[in-house]
Amino acid sequence: MEEVIDSLKETVIADNTANDTNEAEKKKKKKKKNKKGPKTQTEPPTVPISKIYTSKVYPLGETHDYINENLWRTTSEEKRAEERLKEYDYNDLRRAGEVHRQVRAYARKTIQPGMSMIDIAEMIENGTRALVEENGFESGIGFPTGLSINHCAAHYTPNAGDKTVLAYDDVLKVDFGVHVNGKIVDSAFTMNFNPKFDKLAEAAKEATYAGIKEAGIDVRLCDIGAAVHEVYDSYEIEIDGKTYDVKPIRNLNGHTIGPYQIHAGKSIPIIRDSGDETKLEEGELIAIETFCSTGRGYVVEDGECSHYAKSMESSFVPLRLARAKSLLASINKHFGTLPFCRRYLDRIGEEKYLMGLRNLVDAGIVTAYPPLVDTKGSYTAQLEHTILLRPTCKEIVSKGDDY
Repeated sequence: MEEVIDSLKETVIADNTANDTNEAEKKKKKKKKNKKGPKTQTEPPTVPISKIYTSKVYPLGETHDYINENLWRTTSEEKRAEERLKEYDYNDLRRAGEVHRQVRAYARKTIQPGMSMIDIAEMIENGTRALVEENGFESGIGFPTGLSINHCAAHYTPNAGDKTVLAYDDVLKVDFGVHVNGKIVDSAFTMNFNPKFDKLAEAAKEATYAGIKEAGIDVRLCDIGAAVHEVYDSYEIEIDGKTYDVKPIRNLNGHTIGPYQIHAGKSIPIIRDSGDETKLEEGELIAIETFCSTGRGYVVEDGECSHYAKSMESSFVPLRLARAKSLLASINKHFGTLPFCRRYLDRIGEEKYLMGLRNLVDAGIVTAYPPLVDTKGSYTAQLEHTILLRPTCKEIVSKGDDY
């Protein structure tokens, strides 16, 4: 009898042990299921970059060593130490760069003839807001999405009610920016659907990379322009049986970028003989962008304005118009010195603001940036990258697999 009881006890103990083991395994499985790892991007893009790169360390751009008299920087321990102190700022730029890459990757395969300009702009802007986790002056859109078509080279984005639709024979320049803590990544590309325009987009790409190759610490701005111009001199394009020289647009330039300031102090020419012997300096953030045209290679302001920005130089100006005062307060609150467009004013709830906006422009507090166009019937192309002149190398922050 005692043997039977002992046997039953052992069986119960064994069963309990097995149950405990099973429960423990179930809990482990549950824990594994609940464990949060890096997410993958959706289409359209909605997952914040910080949820994909959970370490909050973002991908390095493409780096290039300096050459000639600056080659020593590559191995300088002193310069490497300087970089380590700035890693936090660099990481902000790389976060903005990764947002740009992922948003444009979706845009490039989604944009098709038949889409409206407003739909294209909102697709890009909604993706940017989601991926950078838009939060006031901490992170957000760097400037309005440029969607300039054909002879319009820059500064066009649709205003509310714009019915423009992309056509098969259009040459579209897509230019948008992302900022993190005021550090702006500015990059642009050209899309064409009719292969007869391939050479034009190719010329802009090759010229921009010639400018990037030339750029560096202590390099004169005029030398960058000469390198770009040389590429454009080698291109011509045949469109519908007629041959055109591909010309650089001589009054459009690259530029330095400052905190919350898309166009800082220096302009980087894209033509030779500019005469500007100003040199680039260590630590500068620059946008190398080149534009080319089948027209005269010169743009003028024309068309309904959409782009605006608060002037960096504006001092206190007494405003008599109450609507202008309230609009300025709204601009200061939402944009500061970052560029904005009418659609952005609509989005934050501003109404009947055109007179107030005109008053701010007339007073010199806000600058208007109308569309920039070459001769009607001509075609223009653009390519742009943001480059950081680090102490040890130059980093193309916006470089991707696409361009």
